[in-house]
Amino acid sequence: MRKSLIGFGVAGVAAAALLAGCGGDMAGMQHGSTAPAPSAAGQQDGHNEQDVEFAQDMIGHHQQALDMAAMVPGKSTDPKVTDLGRRVAAAQEPEIKKMTEWLTKWGAAPASTSMPGMDHGSGHGSMPGMMTAEEMARLNGATGAEFDRMWLDMMIKHHQGAVEMAEVEQEKGSSAEAKKLAQDIITAQQAEITEMQALLK
Repeated sequence: MRKSLIGFGVAGVAAAALLAGCGGDMAGMQHGSTAPAPSAAGQQDGHNEQDVEFAQDMIGHHQQALDMAAMVPGKSTDPKVTDLGRRVAAAQEPEIKKMTEWLTKWGAAPASTSMPGMDHGSGHGSMPGMMTAEEMARLNGATGAEFDRMWLDMMIKHHQGAVEMAEVEQEKGSSAEAKKLAQDIITAQQAEITEMQALLK
């Protein structure tokens, strides 16, 4: 009788250990099946807060570049500056449209620009490369060779700011579309910076 009780006790301990092991394995299986879910959801979502901020800020940044490009006709005496102004507008207008569409698709607020025109820059002090309202007013008051020099100086700084913003998006963004646009901005605006630096010489 005593041997039977001992045997039963050993069997009970073994069974308990087996159940505990299975319980651990089950828990592991459950964790294994549920852990990827947030990551998968993030991949399906396709964007993060950095992507939203990039689109909102870059729209305002691009809009100021369009304001600067719009000053060129009638003020510049350099055909190369006039041509560059046209190319800046031609490149950045479609990009503004594209980023606006993304914000709508993502259910995000539109770009937080202030008033259009000369007020661009006054509400974006934290964005690199943005001109102040005073700088924009000085540029608008210049003509001829003085305008060309000021415009090139300012647009180089403006482009450098856009490249900096795009590099942050490349590093921290999640949306493949937004990161591709960021790379396109870096490539195109670096080339234009080199071109404008040559024109200043």
